[in-house]
Amino acid sequence: MTAQPPAAPTPPTPDHVRDAIIAIVGAGHVLTDASDMAPFITDWRERYHGAARMVVRPGSAAEVSQVVRLCFEHAIPIVPQGGNTSLCGGATPDASGQAIVLRLDRMNRIREISAIDAMMLVEAGCVLQTMQEAAAEKGFLFPLSLGAEGSCQIGGNISTNAGGTAVLRYGTTRELVLGLEVVLADGTLCDWLTPLRKNNAGYDLKQLFIGAEGSLGIITAAAVKLFAMPAQTATAMVTLADPDAALTLLLRLRATLGERLSSFEIINSAQAEIAITHVPGNSLPFTNASPWYVLIEVTDALASHDLRQALEGVLGTALEDGVITDAVLASSTAQAASLWRLRHSVSDANKRAGFGVSHDTAVPLSAQAAFVRGIEARIGAAFPRARLLMVGHMGDGNIHVVVMLDRADYPPPKLAEATSRINALVDAVTLELHGTISAEHGIGQTNKQRLLDGRGGRDVALMRALKATLDPKSLLNPGKLFDL
Repeated sequence: MTAQPPAAPTPPTPDHVRDAIIAIVGAGHVLTDASDMAPFITDWRERYHGAARMVVRPGSAAEVSQVVRLCFEHAIPIVPQGGNTSLCGGATPDASGQAIVLRLDRMNRIREISAIDAMMLVEAGCVLQTMQEAAAEKGFLFPLSLGAEGSCQIGGNISTNAGGTAVLRYGTTRELVLGLEVVLADGTLCDWLTPLRKNNAGYDLKQLFIGAEGSLGIITAAAVKLFAMPAQTATAMVTLADPDAALTLLLRLRATLGERLSSFEIINSAQAEIAITHVPGNSLPFTNASPWYVLIEVTDALASHDLRQALEGVLGTALEDGVITDAVLASSTAQAASLWRLRHSVSDANKRAGFGVSHDTAVPLSAQAAFVRGIEARIGAAFPRARLLMVGHMGDGNIHVVVMLDRADYPPPKLAEATSRINALVDAVTLELHGTISAEHGIGQTNKQRLLDGRGGRDVALMRALKATLDPKSLLNPGKLFDL
């Protein structure tokens, strides 16, 4: 983590610019008082504290277009913000106070749900859980699911290409997007919302903005895929000795259940203990502690096949063969929800537990056991007093490493130095195994140097060229991904 520079005085905004923005969105949707802006200039983990000229809350794509065009004319930077749940400071303005924060939460309508297109058309500020519930009411599933789903917004999910717990079956957010509506840096409004499943007419321009973290354009609406609502779901948690056993189990589940396997989430004992200690109501369904736990979910749109019995059969054989040491199949929706609550609460628990140096690495599935062993060896040797937490989406190769440091042992600037050393150790293992330093959280402010180290100068130069073409004044989410 890089220390934040002291806040500079917020520069005055010309009266005619401020008045013009108020005329576009309404006086009640422009915040300029420091106390009113405070929630929107600090990230969720409270590690980045910025400043802003104002927080602007437009109510439509047309209003976004007008505000952006005005800012382009006056060279005022813009930081787009959805639910402000970024783990990398991607939606937080810098301390210069030059930018406005463009908050999209008023743009929260579900414009359309089409059964024949299996599509939902939503505005960027729609909360993910609201979309899930609206789809379910129509008999569909919108499968994107993550811990922050009660507050994160779909525009931010798309801008970071969020992953979540169902990537194994449904893919990342990129694979769920059919079309986008985007405002470019000069205020041009681009409508690419037509929900075509096949379109080979030149470049697929919408792809540029998925995962771009608001640095190339501002997503204002999206057409996303819907799927058949599962007729049955079976959820289980197992205990096992190590990630090698988990990979063996994953192979067996895929061979028997195929695409019905939706989630395969791994948690080590240290992470489970923190989730139980710091989030009331969490518990494990086992008498004895285990070095590792795996949470499994399988779903099927057909009710004719007994999914629970099939899962029980795989786990029973794995238990007999010594692949796993214990297993619990959820006997009710409430028990399944309790297992998922433990998994989804790890971010909140870690925030409460201390200072966690978090990582969003992914390696090929075949390299995950080697990844875990490499991390345990290198972090254990360099930081023997730290708690090493591991949790994540083993089914798609994305295991999150969190090194939990005691703040009493690491006052600033010692904390910054330790963070840098830990990042270097984790990245070394990741890149040796041909992995990536960011699987689903993005780059934001946290990972700019690591992006350069991980992708190399050629790739970053191409990214910079795209940025210069689409945002020639470098006004969109400045200071994120890389410095210009």
